[in-house]
Amino acid sequence: MEIMQFKIFCLENYKEFHNLTGKASFDVFKKYKIFDYISDFYDLLHSYGTLYIINNLDEFISHRQ
Repeated sequence: MEIMQFKIFCLENYKEFHNLTGKASFDVFKKYKIFDYISDFYDLLHSYGTLYIINNLDEFISHRQ
């Protein structure tokens, strides 16, 4: 349950930071398999602040484009 809540936290903060709709943010997470990434690195990611997490997700995406 904690990982699911963290995924939602990341999705919502990514949406707000990039001024996206919920659907657009979800589509990005789905396209780049960010939910899997969050699950795989939950132990590390959840210990960082929001801005670090957003920047990390942006970097993850940029390496996959």
